[in-house]
Amino acid sequence: MLENESATHTASVELPADRSLLVVDDDKPFLQRLCRAMEARGFAVTPAESVAQGLAVVAARPPAFAVVDMRLGDGNGLDVISALKTARPDARGVILTGYGNIATAVNAVKLGAVDYLAKPADADDVFAALLAVARPMSDLPENPMSADRVRWEHIQRVYELCSRNVSETARRLGMHRRTLQRILAKRAPR
Repeated sequence: MLENESATHTASVELPADRSLLVVDDDKPFLQRLCRAMEARGFAVTPAESVAQGLAVVAARPPAFAVVDMRLGDGNGLDVISALKTARPDARGVILTGYGNIATAVNAVKLGAVDYLAKPADADDVFAALLAVARPMSDLPENPMSADRVRWEHIQRVYELCSRNVSETARRLGMHRRTLQRILAKRAPR
């Protein structure tokens, strides 16, 4: 999806002289696709698969831009953003996450991120966030998910993240275990 996108829109956007970009993500296929897509848009990309690798790149030569996954195997991507802003205050960092909520978005911005995008983000969204390019709002989907379906999807995601442990999932969601079991036993709402 990322690498097949057209990079023709970059011609209308002025890229800065320093196009160094650090991309930190522990999902290797996504990391490779995003790196290729951003290189096609004119960036000099350095990939990293962990917080430790990202911090090492920032310490060695702080990039002008960074795209960092929030949750990595060895820690929190916000540590990389914070170190980048300390080493290079003019750097522009974007946080990617599949577990978005308002509190972490606010924290990301406080630590220096310029934007906070939900995964899977496409390369055009990442490019626009890095360069603060105004993009038109997308149309409202014809059949948006119902509130019940959104709730069910969230519960399923947390359940999977807890390795399908009902007790742990119920604790993290703040609900009774039996209530959660009843929800999990039902079919997905439309």
